[in-house]
Amino acid sequence: MERRRFMRSGILTMGGLLLAGCDGPISSWFGGDSGTSHPGDGRSWVMPDEGAPHKRTWMAFGASEAIWGRLMLPQVRQNLATIAATVSRFEPVSMLVRRDELDMARNLLGGANVELIVAEVDDLWMRDTGPVFVKGNGTKAGVDFNFNGWGGKQQHRRDAEVATFVEGRAGVETVHTDLVLEGGGLEVDGEGTAIITESCVLNSNRNKGWKKPDVEAELHRLLGLEKVIWLPGIAGHDITDGHTDFYARFARPGVVVAGLDNNEESFDYDVTRRHLDILHNATDAQGRPLEVETLESPSELRDKGAGDDFAAGYINFYLCNGGVIAPEFGDAYTDAAARNTLARLFPDRQVAQIDIDAIAAGGGGIHCTTQQEPVD
Repeated sequence: MERRRFMRSGILTMGGLLLAGCDGPISSWFGGDSGTSHPGDGRSWVMPDEGAPHKRTWMAFGASEAIWGRLMLPQVRQNLATIAATVSRFEPVSMLVRRDELDMARNLLGGANVELIVAEVDDLWMRDTGPVFVKGNGTKAGVDFNFNGWGGKQQHRRDAEVATFVEGRAGVETVHTDLVLEGGGLEVDGEGTAIITESCVLNSNRNKGWKKPDVEAELHRLLGLEKVIWLPGIAGHDITDGHTDFYARFARPGVVVAGLDNNEESFDYDVTRRHLDILHNATDAQGRPLEVETLESPSELRDKGAGDDFAAGYINFYLCNGGVIAPEFGDAYTDAAARNTLARLFPDRQVAQIDIDAIAAGGGGIHCTTQQEPVD
């Protein structure tokens, strides 16, 4: 269950986001800071769980040769189109795309229900670069968590502005914070409980000097959290420093599905077992003991040339309206087992398994490329 490390140099220096027909700084396109929420303004917010109804899914057709390489790039783009087209069977998709790649994206998407929005982006990880949508105070907003290239490992000047851009396109205000993290580092149940990894959020490359109580207090304000279940994670082995969405996910309040790595050579072998121990002994914000299910990683891969960065885990699935979008890796036994587990956990949703081997080879998954916007 390896994940992405340092893809190429990732050093991109050209300026901000561009939208057809718009000039000037991003803030000027959407009325500056008039639609913002700052610490101390007395308002509080709640992050709905991923399974709550969506208005749409946000994605980015952002793979580039500079990061992915010439050989991988066409396959990664095809994987992105496959994810977007599959999600679009269940709900609308809005996808950011560079102007000179519009025709390519249209051709790959075919007739899928995907809105293409011209923007300059660095990469494809909308889960991390996009806003975290919240609701409260009679409105909807997006939290900008100050994306910094996963602790400065890759400089993404354009992607650092994606959250503001998406909030503007969605017509929602921005909630500001000094906290630095990514959407992939958060897993919430919508009823006040979150699962978060220490290795990511408490890392000095994001939040130097922050302690657990500081983070919990700020996430209470931003997301309405009453309890955080802390998993240790593992820092330094992948570019995210151990995002939660590759370790544990809520199926519904009180029920968690956790990734289990059975490869004794993997750095995740021990930590996934430690996480299971913590989850089995945890309670949620309502005081309920957690019911814990597992999704085991495949032992056989279709991609026989997969390297150490290949993200061979089913845990990075994505919930959309009436659907569960999950990977399959060519292991007949574990592919079927994952499908059966997800079908049992989500009986009112259709499970769609797709080949995303190229994105997995870069250390990511379906969840990493998507960001849900809840209904108004």
